Order: sequence, then C-alpha cells, then structure tokens
Amino acid sequence: MTDVRSIDSVAATVSETATSGRRLAGIFLFALAAQFMTVLMFGAAMAPEYDFNGGAISDLGVISETAMLFNGSLIVVGLFNLLGGYYFYRSHGKRWLLGVFAIAGIGAIGTGVFTLDSEGLHGLFALLAFLFFNVQALGSATRVSGVMKIISILAGLVGLGFVVVMIVGDAGNTAVFGPIGHGGAERMIVYPPMLWLLAFGGYLIGTSSGNRAPSIGEHTESVD
Repeated sequence: MTDVRSIDSVAATVSETATSGRRLAGIFLFALAAQFMTVLMFGAAMAPEYDFNGGAISDLGVISETAMLFNGSLIVVGLFNLLGGYYFYRSHGKRWLLGVFAIAGIGAIGTGVFTLDSEGLHGLFALLAFLFFNVQALGSATRVSGVMKIISILAGLVGLGFVVVMIVGDAGNTAVFGPIGHGGAERMIVYPPMLWLLAFGGYLIGTSSGNRAPSIGEHTESVD
C-alpha cells in the first residue's frame, strides 16, 4: 500500500506541475501577443508620416517618437516567449519544441536590441523571429488536437508563406507584394503567429483550469 500511495503522490505532483506550467505558459504567451499587437497599432498611429504600405515594421524602431516603445516591446516579446516556451515545456517535455521557442525569443530580443540601422545583425535576428515564431505554431500543433491544432497549422503555414513572398519581393520582384505592399506582406508574417499566440495562450489557460488537459495531456511519450 505504501508503494501505491507513493506512486499516486508522485503522479499527482507531476500532474500539478504540468497544469501549473500550462497556466503560466498561457499567461506569458497571451500577454506577449496582446502587448505587441497594441504597440504596433500605437506605433503606426504615432509615427509621423509612417508608410504603412511601403515601409517596414522595424521602421518604428528607428523613428524617434516610437523607437523606445517599439524596441522595448520587442524585447518583452522575446523574454515572454522564452518564459512561455519553458513553462509549456514543463507540460510536454519535448526539448526540440523548447528550442524552437528559444530561437524565436532570441530573434525577437535581437531585433529589438539591434535596430534597423544596424543592418546585418538586425536582418539576421528579424529573420530568426519571422521564421521561428511561425515554426513554433506548427511545432505546437503536435501537442494539441481538434480546432486548436487546425488553427496552429494554418497560422504557421500562412506566416511562412509570406516569408517566401518577402524574400522574393526583397530580391527585386516587388510585384509579388501586390496591393498590400512591403508593409502589408511583412505584417502577414507577423500577424498570424501573434493572433495564434492570443488563441493558444487562452487555450492553455483554459485547459489548465481543470484536472486534466485532454489535448495536451494525451501525449505521454518519453522526452526526446
């Protein structure tokens, strides 16, 4: 009986840790997206003569009226993604997925630290963020099911599709941007994973409110 009670106690502790991890992950990921989307809106409204269609999102990081707000928000995005990814990891135990969250977070922090006038470094970190925030949506789809799985896949695919559009357009074929321009195409890289993070964060908070999260808790494979 002692052994059974001991096993039950360990199982309960593991379950409680996973539930707490999902809740904290959800809070950080939801807050990440909510603050960044709000800052993008404020920044575009505040920056004098900001070119929404033809400009880059990162122009907000070098315009004096918005630089501190925008760059600070990007650093928060990166830090919250690292924290959210870690706490999510506590519920699924997959190191490769934690790595995806970490690279995306580092990309966001680097983009905020090395602004658009830093040339090469800014472009490198921005590319990491563009790619890996969308990859983390696809990666997280492996840990959920149902509607949330579909949303995760669609968000990741749309964002990555526009990464390709951006690469082609920046290589000289600007016609690929169409009527939404460079600015619109870049937002179509950023908005899908940000909207996904709002939904995913809420999902994680919601599934942590009970004793068990059906979609995530079903996965009991050993750590990769």
